[in-house]
Amino acid sequence: MFFNLFGFGDSIGIDLGTATVLVYVKGKGIVLREPSVVAIDKSTNSVLAVGEEARKMIGKTPGSIVAVRPLKEGVISDYDTTERMLKYFIEKAGGRHAFAKPTIAVCVPSAVTSVERRAVEDATRQAGARKVLIIEEPIAAAIGAGIDIAKACGSMVVDIGGGTTDVAVISLGGNVVSTSIKVAGDNFDEAIIKYMRRKHNVLIGERTAEELKINVGTAFPRTMSVNMDVRGRDLVTGLPKLINVTSEEMYDALVEPVEAIVNAVHGVLEKTPPELAADIADRGIVMTGGGSLLYGLDKIIADRTKINTIIADDAVSCVARGTGNFIEYIEGGAERKKVSKKREKHAEQAHRRREKSGRRERR
Repeated sequence: MFFNLFGFGDSIGIDLGTATVLVYVKGKGIVLREPSVVAIDKSTNSVLAVGEEARKMIGKTPGSIVAVRPLKEGVISDYDTTERMLKYFIEKAGGRHAFAKPTIAVCVPSAVTSVERRAVEDATRQAGARKVLIIEEPIAAAIGAGIDIAKACGSMVVDIGGGTTDVAVISLGGNVVSTSIKVAGDNFDEAIIKYMRRKHNVLIGERTAEELKINVGTAFPRTMSVNMDVRGRDLVTGLPKLINVTSEEMYDALVEPVEAIVNAVHGVLEKTPPELAADIADRGIVMTGGGSLLYGLDKIIADRTKINTIIADDAVSCVARGTGNFIEYIEGGAERKKVSKKREKHAEQAHRRREKSGRRERR
């Protein structure tokens, strides 16, 4: 088709995350990875910036401008802003065209309600999709991590995003046991902010908390301590204050959300059928998502469950890759059916011609 030569009408997979949106285009791979943040001018209700540009505005905007995250805990909290954000990302990825709208697959948390699922579907369609396919995040994460989910063998995936953590045991292409908790990367940031306020009487912003999480955050005691200097506002004097924060402090700060994730993994294992549990013990637990990169999170899960736990290659992109592979497989199946029907039709026509020829010869 003419438009496909220029990338229009292509199939698109979208990892619609609370913190980050990743876009996968068929045949091209991941073409876009930006924060799910939108900056809006409240006086005119116009979009000023989307993605990385909008993220830089968080905590730095005047009263007339607000930088918002339209998704909260893995689901849409602001429908109109989500639609506008999706439209922007689809156009930036080269997938929106007046004459050839793309087929888009979007992932959602495993415990999402039918209303929340419908909201994602409607927002994606309004943003320019011709057809919308919904896939659960653990399934997409498993596909993106290279797990063959079609086998009659148990695989356990722990996908830790920005707003939710999905834990699932997958076999024969479906979830056997799964749970989704609203504790993930954003909760790590919140825990760090609360700790800094309680322990040091200093207020820090979301971006500073995220930097602390990435650089010195830990879920399991480190063999060597690391530290980082951060600036915040002293709540007593109201003046900027410089503080040196150690990894031991971050370990204390992150205990609560880390425990919630470990308990979710333990709870799913308790409900897993014994045959599949044996498979998981042999194959191990696979972690995906940006939250899985917190230092020591794989170690504490392995320590508590006594099962080998690994972090998937390019864990942040697993869900997006899996969503893209999913839509390619679905469309490939549809194409195979078309070819099969054409072959059947041609065979039937040839058979009819042979029958007519035979009748003429008999006459």
